[in-house]
Amino acid sequence: MSDNTAVRAAKLDKIFGTPVCAVLLAIFCNVLWGSAFPFIKLGYRLFSIDSGNTASIFCFAGVRFMLGSVLVLLGSILLQGKAPRLPRGRVAAECCALGLWQTTAQYAFYYIAVAMLTGAFGGILNSTQSFLGVIFAHFIYGNADRMTPAKTLGCAVGFAGVLIGTIGNHGSGSGWGVFCMMTATVIFTLSGPWNKSVTKKADSFAVCFLNLFVGGLALFVLGTVMGGRLHVQSALAAVVMLYLAFICGAGYILWALLMKNNPVSRIAIFGFVNPVVNVLLSAVLNGEPLFRWQYLAALVFVCVGIWLVNKAPAQKEKV
Repeated sequence: MSDNTAVRAAKLDKIFGTPVCAVLLAIFCNVLWGSAFPFIKLGYRLFSIDSGNTASIFCFAGVRFMLGSVLVLLGSILLQGKAPRLPRGRVAAECCALGLWQTTAQYAFYYIAVAMLTGAFGGILNSTQSFLGVIFAHFIYGNADRMTPAKTLGCAVGFAGVLIGTIGNHGSGSGWGVFCMMTATVIFTLSGPWNKSVTKKADSFAVCFLNLFVGGLALFVLGTVMGGRLHVQSALAAVVMLYLAFICGAGYILWALLMKNNPVSRIAIFGFVNPVVNVLLSAVLNGEPLFRWQYLAALVFVCVGIWLVNKAPAQKEKV
C-alpha cells in the first residue's frame, strides 16, 4: 500500500470512527434501506413480476446487487483514488462465503417477504434487527460491547413495539412472509460481526464488491435456472432498478466502513429509522394506509427502545 493510499485510508477510518459522523452516516444508511422495501414493491409492478414468481424475483434481486457492486468499484475510485485490491486465497474465499450468506441467503428470504407483506408491516418486522444486533454483540464481543440495564430495557420495549405492530396482522401478509422476513433479519444481524471481522483482513471496498457481486450472481443464476426472466416495461422501471442498485452500493460501502470503525451496538441500533421511512414511502408510492394505531404505537415503542439503548455510555465500549 502506497503512503498516499495509507494516509487516505487512515483519514476515512478517522471520519467513520468519529461518533457524531458515525451516527449521522448510520441514519443515512437506514434512510436508504428504509426506502428499499417500497421501491422493491414498485419495481415488481414495473417489471410485471407476480408475488408468486420466486424465480423472477431472484433474477430481479440478482441484477440489483450486481449493479450495486459496480457502484462499489466507482465509490472506491472516488474515495480512495484507485480500484480496490481484491484479496486472494483464504481471505477471498471468506469474502465470497460472506456474499453467499449476507447477500444470497438473506435477500432470497427478504425479497420473498417483500412480495408477501405490506411495506409497513414488513418494515416493523425488519426493525427487530436493531435490537438483535445489540443482543448478539453482547454474546460475541462480551465486555467490548456489553449489555447494560438500559440496553436490556430498550430491547424489551422495542420488541414490545414489534409485537404491537403484528396484532391481528390486519391483512398485511402471510405467515410464510413473516417467517421469511424474520429469517432475513436474523441473517442480517449475524452478518454484522462477520463483516466486521472480514473488513479487518481486506480492503472494505473489495469486501463489499465481492459480497454484492458474488451474492447477486448466485441469486441471478438461481433465478434463471428456476425459469425466471426480467422484462423492462418502461424507462421508469430501469430508473427504479438503478436507484435500488445505488441503495445497496452506497449502503454497503458506508455500512462496512462503519462496522469496521465502531462498536456494533452504536451503529446497529439506528435501524429504527428504517421502519419509519418504510411506512411513509409505502403510503406515498404504493398507496398503503398510513394511519393505523398498531403501526403508530409500534413506531413509538421502537423509537423509545432506541433512546433507552443509547443511554448506555458509549465511552465504555471499544471498537
